[in-house]
Amino acid sequence: MAYRVLIAQFMHETNTFSKLKTTLDDYRRRWLIDGEEMVPRFKGTRNEVGGYIDSADKYGWTPVYAAAANATPSGALTRETWETIRDKILDAAKKAGKLDAVCLSLHGAMVTETEDDAEGALLEALRRIVGPDVPMVATLDLHANATVKMAKNANALVSFRTYPHIDGYERAVQAAALVQEALTGKKKPRCLLSQPAMLEGADHGRTTQPGEMRDLLAKADVYEKEPGINVVSIQVGFTWSDIPYTGPSIAVSHEPEAAGRAGEICRALIDEIWRRRDETLSARKNGYRSVADGIAAARAKTDKQGPLVLADGTDNPGGGGYNDTTPVLRALLDAGIRNAAVGTIYDPDTVQQAMKAGVGAEIDVELGGHTDESMGKPVKAKAVVKMLSDGVFRNDGPMNAGVESNMGPTAVLRIGGIDVVTISNRIQTIDLQTFLSQGIDPRARDVLVVKSVQHFRAAYAPIAREIVLVDSGGICSPDISRLKFRKLRRPIWPLDGVNDPYAGARA
Repeated sequence: MAYRVLIAQFMHETNTFSKLKTTLDDYRRRWLIDGEEMVPRFKGTRNEVGGYIDSADKYGWTPVYAAAANATPSGALTRETWETIRDKILDAAKKAGKLDAVCLSLHGAMVTETEDDAEGALLEALRRIVGPDVPMVATLDLHANATVKMAKNANALVSFRTYPHIDGYERAVQAAALVQEALTGKKKPRCLLSQPAMLEGADHGRTTQPGEMRDLLAKADVYEKEPGINVVSIQVGFTWSDIPYTGPSIAVSHEPEAAGRAGEICRALIDEIWRRRDETLSARKNGYRSVADGIAAARAKTDKQGPLVLADGTDNPGGGGYNDTTPVLRALLDAGIRNAAVGTIYDPDTVQQAMKAGVGAEIDVELGGHTDESMGKPVKAKAVVKMLSDGVFRNDGPMNAGVESNMGPTAVLRIGGIDVVTISNRIQTIDLQTFLSQGIDPRARDVLVVKSVQHFRAAYAPIAREIVLVDSGGICSPDISRLKFRKLRRPIWPLDGVNDPYAGARA
């Protein structure tokens, strides 16, 4: 008889410093999909749900599809949003009758109006339904603020190992393979989590060049080859979240007889993160440049081919940024930069204005800057409507290849020598289709502005002549002194005088 396996996704990276609550409509703007509708949406894609679908086919499971929910990062989920989506998954588990296993796609940094550890609460509720012996695994984002409650209720936490996150599919396949071994009696996995007294660490998880995170992952690869060690996951944490659990952690899935060794592995990796903590500080301080530096790079004469990519990292929607700050656009206009394109500015009212006027019309706009004018006031200008669309496209990848993205009703507005992709749904710029789907060839532009801090590199680094990451003063600023923590465990490095990573450590 085929094993019955529940498959579900519930993802959100919550920036608790955002003034924008996350609602059900925010999920609908990206995706909120029930039951079997998950299959046509994700089969053949390179994300976690696609990995679980393919694994169910490979192992001959009878999949029970609950729901798939994912929203652009923003503030805490409203109670209604959390309970509605949570209950879709829990109700599917209850109605399924006997379940042999559970495979989840989670983020690990979800916060709601009522839950600081939402994924832990979800896993705990599922565990009460399925019982203590049913294998349950979850993929996590590399930037998860993972918790002891998550580890206590899951048999494995399998985190991404790339940043940009281009391995969601592979991590789901890895998690599913462990489930299959557990179902057939070959494994009896348990999960251990350890978290040091650190707010930041491991170079924030960057893997695009040699450095601390890649060294840590190489060690994890070696540990995973040891008898009794199933999965070694390194979570670097999501800093912009005021909860007790924010920061890096290590999760080790192990066999019962290897519990001691799992603890040693946790300690060895934490010791390495602590020893190299100054590398994280250095990367944070030196990675960003001023907007003026970005403009200087745009003006500089060069024989190099390809566009200059200005990454507006502190207004990154992928970290809860408002997606409508204007300092970079304003500076480009003031500098007279031409043959440039901006992807994207969130301004649904201006999109509607453009749609009423039609393609070819010239309109007076007050673009962007509507969420928080302290991060840049609206740009007042005359704009020509170059293109209108529904804003829907499929990612070319490598990140989330084949997955549908939805910018909502979209207008391309030409202001001076700059084309601005103006959107109705907040979305991080991770794919060339952000421009290509709107009639803009990014390779042919001299300057591209992307609202992203790191994920854009997977698609844009290969075409860029240079990348400049700028701090425009947005909500995702790397300057953590701007963040007012109230719930965060203390003492903690680097905010306090901590000399021991295990001071108040969670394990």
